[in-house]
Amino acid sequence: MVNQQIIGDRAATPDTRLSPEDLAVLRDSLDEQRLFREEQLRQIATPSRTDEPSRRRSAAQTEVRVTLAASARMVLADVEAALARMAEGRYGTCHLCRRHIDRERLMIVPQARYCARCQQVREAGR
Repeated sequence: MVNQQIIGDRAATPDTRLSPEDLAVLRDSLDEQRLFREEQLRQIATPSRTDEPSRRRSAAQTEVRVTLAASARMVLADVEAALARMAEGRYGTCHLCRRHIDRERLMIVPQARYCARCQQVREAGR
């Protein structure tokens, strides 16, 4: 059963919708996240100076690098998708219910695809 106290589960009012200033702040945040993840992926792909060609990485180190890279690629894809939605004028709309995603939620998770209610329903279904 889904918890009935869902953050952001209210009708979109003027204070929960995005202003042009909000969009600019969110775009900057997404651009910053994109640059961070791209740099993170470059660092993961580049062997450190302490790595010697003759020395093998342990299986655990390799697994950590692979997991970090996969996570960074996933977040990068989410960020790029959010930037594409902004460019298309679809940013801030839930992919499931088509309601506006609350401003508060987007300020915390700017790449959010779902409103709080739909996100909780998706997570409960896993």
